[in-house]
Amino acid sequence: MSLSVTEICLAGMVVALLVAVVFLWRRGRSGSTDEALLRAQLELSGRLKQLAEQSALEQDKIARAIGEQKLSLLKLVDEKLLQMAQNVGEGLRLSGGKTEETLAVLRERLAKIDVAQQKITSLSEQVVSLQEILSNKQARGAFGEIQLTDIVKSMLPPSAYRFQAVLSNQKRADCLLCLPGLPGNIVIDSKFPLESYQALQRASTEREKQDAVRFFRSSVSKHIKDIAEKYIIPGETADSALMFLPAESVYAELYAGFEDIVALSYKERVWIVSPTTLMATLNTVRAVLKDVQMQQQAGLIRREVGFLADDVARLGARVESLSRHFEQAEKDIDDIKISSVKICRRAVRIEGKTDADDRPAEEVLLPTAESA
Repeated sequence: MSLSVTEICLAGMVVALLVAVVFLWRRGRSGSTDEALLRAQLELSGRLKQLAEQSALEQDKIARAIGEQKLSLLKLVDEKLLQMAQNVGEGLRLSGGKTEETLAVLRERLAKIDVAQQKITSLSEQVVSLQEILSNKQARGAFGEIQLTDIVKSMLPPSAYRFQAVLSNQKRADCLLCLPGLPGNIVIDSKFPLESYQALQRASTEREKQDAVRFFRSSVSKHIKDIAEKYIIPGETADSALMFLPAESVYAELYAGFEDIVALSYKERVWIVSPTTLMATLNTVRAVLKDVQMQQQAGLIRREVGFLADDVARLGARVESLSRHFEQAEKDIDDIKISSVKICRRAVRIEGKTDADDRPAEEVLLPTAESA
């Protein structure tokens, strides 16, 4: 434990006094008088009293210094606490602002998440509805027909197609393309072999794959033969028809792994199309229709040009006739002028009032005109 300056001074004085006492005691033993010892005791008492007074003064100074330091320390602590409180308040204010901004952003994101969740829920319901539609054979057929209808309506004018057209054999076609001239009307029939395709996709063992391949091959082959038998009628339709597959995946699987089925479709003149290839085919059909319309318009133009040539020929004949009339009229006017000059000359002779020199300039020409 550390000692203060006053305590050290007191300790030094006490030690000095003790040394003096010991010295005097030894001196007394060597034959000193009691009076000297008494003086030493009195001197020691005075020194102790003086030392006590000095100690009290030092303690008072120390107490005042400690009080001042305590007040200064308390003031400093108050200032630090005030500054700390201000800093904490500012930090809380800033933190509150940032927290509010974060909560606002979080609320916006939560709102977006709610909207996305609603869309996901709606999409899930639509997917479930689509699965229910595709699981039903009749609904699946209606789905293919609706997709076919949308594609045809978006690509061709209304005069170029008919839906649910009844042919002469009483078979109803999903769509009949009405093409003028060759190749003639073309039937489009929608087929959706979804069950056999799903069995092919679900097959895991070799036996299941073989059964699924046979099922898919027989389903598509039956569709091709049915279309060729029902919708290719000589003299009424074209010598080919279109089988529309509403799923690109089924179309890709067919052309990727079933070349024999594709060859059968070529043999039966049944062209298999997907939504993408059907749009390309209909685009070609639209170009053919435009070409036919241009040819028809060209025929009308040629006929009108022929009529225009006839009108121009008649106009030329009439202009020539009118030109002859103008020439005859000009000749008649010249004859009229000659007759007029002769009449004027004879009138002058009759009057006999004018001299040959006084005659007007036009009358000088009378002999020439008369000789003419």
